[in-house]
Amino acid sequence: MRSFKTFFILIFLTGLIFSCAKRGTPTGGPKDTIPPLLINASPKNKSIEFKSREISLSFDEYIKLKDLDQQLIISPPLNLLELTIDPQTTISKKINIEFSDSLKLEEKTTYTFNFGSSIEDNNEGNILPFFSYTISTGEIIDSLFIKGKVSDAYDQETERFVSLYLYPIDSTHNDSMVYLKKPLYVTNTLDTILYNFQNLREDKYQIIAIKDYGKNYFYDQGVDKIGFVIDTVNLPGDTLFNFRLFKEDFNFRWERPQYVNDHHIRFPYYGIPEKNPIKLITPVPKKFKTLITKEKNKDTLNFWFPEIEADSLQFELKTKDTIIKTNVVFYRPELDSFYITPVQNNLFDLNDTLRFNSSLPLSKVNSKFISLHNKDSVKIPFELSINKNKDLANLFFETEPNDKYDIKLLPETFIDFWGNTNDTIKLKLITKSLDSYGIINIQLNWKIKKQKFILEIINDKNEVSKSIVKSNKIDLYKFENMIPGNYKVRLIFDKNDNQKWDSGNYLRKIQPEKVIYLAEEIELRENWEVNQVFILK
Repeated sequence: MRSFKTFFILIFLTGLIFSCAKRGTPTGGPKDTIPPLLINASPKNKSIEFKSREISLSFDEYIKLKDLDQQLIISPPLNLLELTIDPQTTISKKINIEFSDSLKLEEKTTYTFNFGSSIEDNNEGNILPFFSYTISTGEIIDSLFIKGKVSDAYDQETERFVSLYLYPIDSTHNDSMVYLKKPLYVTNTLDTILYNFQNLREDKYQIIAIKDYGKNYFYDQGVDKIGFVIDTVNLPGDTLFNFRLFKEDFNFRWERPQYVNDHHIRFPYYGIPEKNPIKLITPVPKKFKTLITKEKNKDTLNFWFPEIEADSLQFELKTKDTIIKTNVVFYRPELDSFYITPVQNNLFDLNDTLRFNSSLPLSKVNSKFISLHNKDSVKIPFELSINKNKDLANLFFETEPNDKYDIKLLPETFIDFWGNTNDTIKLKLITKSLDSYGIINIQLNWKIKKQKFILEIINDKNEVSKSIVKSNKIDLYKFENMIPGNYKVRLIFDKNDNQKWDSGNYLRKIQPEKVIYLAEEIELRENWEVNQVFILK
């Protein structure tokens, strides 16, 4: 009897366990990968003679709108303040668009609402890509199109969400419209580098590409990037137009001068200054020496001057077309301190130049107050110089691998504009072995006519590590003592041979100088020598 009860209990417990296990196992099923589907539109998509004040779009499942402010492109543009679009923060099976009473649609015009990648289902986030809804206030839906690609004129990577604007060419059209008037048609690359205008009407157009940071449909020079083509767009006709984006220099203008102290006034500006742009017009003693320098990494000129018995100074500031008079009043804060700072740390790369930043402009340097010896106490010859801007001193000497250098700079080595000198500076530098570096050899293969160029090696911080501006007969260029890492190779077509990249100018219809990147990145390791062919076409 006991064994029968025991057997019955075991059967019961076994059934209970399997029952629990079955109850806890998810049934699963295939993952939903299908985006939402439009099942009804009121008025219907591609309706003509549109007169409604509301649009309703119904889907087969709950949807949400993501990044609508970036993704939704309405062409021709409408004032979003005169539209109500739901849902914005909730989920729904419908998108409702309501027009305010003040919003007037143009007659005989095709409007397209391109939602980009903003519509996704609520459960799995499946995106309904490039969904668009089109209506016409006239009797037909315009059907012409333009497409193309946008690339950055200088950088290898192109920014996303670049706008393309179309302006009809009529009797009132001029090139300045991009600053003053909203375009008739708008599209956007969204998160690609490709664009596609659809539902355009037959006409002549000007087309431009703008990275419209202000999202105001205008070109803000010096802020936005712009790309243009010389050709007029004739529809029907050519439909493929590609663009190279660049940022123009500002049209030059001065900002308000900034008094720093009784030796220093800052003059901020936008654009490129004229030659000798600042003139002191306050009467001063004959031996009153002044100096103008450019501030590092800022569009600012620094005006330096000695002590003077005055409570203000008056200046003339030059622009391209005018002379501006300005008066700078003193209020006597503390003077700037003079100090010298070495740029490099103790680990010194072969063939590098030892650099010293100066907090104030330098008037002269004295090499006789410098001693430089290697690890064998052998005196090493060197060259000492000041840069054009008077804020950087360069000390160059020949280095050897696996060596050590002791450098001592006594007072009087550096003297600033007012006669102040440096404190004693002591440095110990160490160089690495040759096999700690690598070599990159670039063979240029010209498939086009050979031109003046700048060949640059770019490190992973997007800085120019080394460059070459002079060509040789065999077009083979060797970059030695390169620090191991990943590098990009860039070639600038230096059309005007000024050894720098020049941007474009929209109104003068000057395209930026062409830039080509080697398609693949170069990986360089210690003691490697990498040979790379760079095909230019």
